Amino acid sequence: MNILVTGATGKVGSRLVRHLTERGDRVRALVRDRARATSMLGSAAELVKGDLLDPSSLAAAVRGVDAVVHAAAFFRGATPEQAHAVNDLGTQHLAAAARAASVRRFVFTSTGLVYGNRRGQLTDEDAPCHPVDAYPVSKLAAERFLLSVEGLDVCVLRLPFVYGDGDPHIEEVVPFMRVFAPTQRMSLGHHADVAQAIARVLDAPALQHRIYNVTDDEAPTLAELFASVGEPPPDGTSADRGRAFELVLDGRRLREDLGFQPRFPRLADAVAAKAL
Repeated sequence: MNILVTGATGKVGSRLVRHLTERGDRVRALVRDRARATSMLGSAAELVKGDLLDPSSLAAAVRGVDAVVHAAAFFRGATPEQAHAVNDLGTQHLAAAARAASVRRFVFTSTGLVYGNRRGQLTDEDAPCHPVDAYPVSKLAAERFLLSVEGLDVCVLRLPFVYGDGDPHIEEVVPFMRVFAPTQRMSLGHHADVAQAIARVLDAPALQHRIYNVTDDEAPTLAELFASVGEPPPDGTSADRGRAFELVLDGRRLREDLGFQPRFPRLADAVAAKAL
């Protein structure tokens, strides 16, 4: 399969490129900085320079591809205006280009944070969405646009907190979550399992306008998450702020529809396998 990956130099995208090429797909990466992309990806992907904010630069990127995996996003540090411009309007530009090029499938990596504060309730794809921060607000807007587009086979994957495969994500988030409640739970997904979910969606015969939660089998507490990288538990001094991230996803739909089974069902499995 010929696949365009956006966000190919990011945490999810860079690892996804490797997983897709290992299974025999031909990957093209949309990049803004060719030198940086070359240093990260080597020869794993064909590089095409373009920018989501410049619609005229996207036609060459989507030409001749079977599928688009849109993993690019502006997350930490984005103002509401920047999040809207990149995550919502940029997605609209890419979808328009993909539709014009008759791309077969458009896979959008969204976030479970679109559900908002669910107070630890098990949350499936039919739950109402009430995002709190600018990032998930912009992602939900992009989802709703994509799911309204006719003539484009769209599948939305709502990702949990993604970790593993050499990604320092857990260590990086410790300072931010230090004030959350130690008993708060949060769904996780290992990079290998996110890549597996994307591959299963790419290979499925027809999934137009389908939404899937991607998650491992267990949502650990933040105390357990911190312990996996040798950190003491969070102190709970701002537990209310943490509620926006208290996400326990129900992943049954992806398992039942496409046979997804996590390679690392629990954080403890990844720790034991030295796969952090």
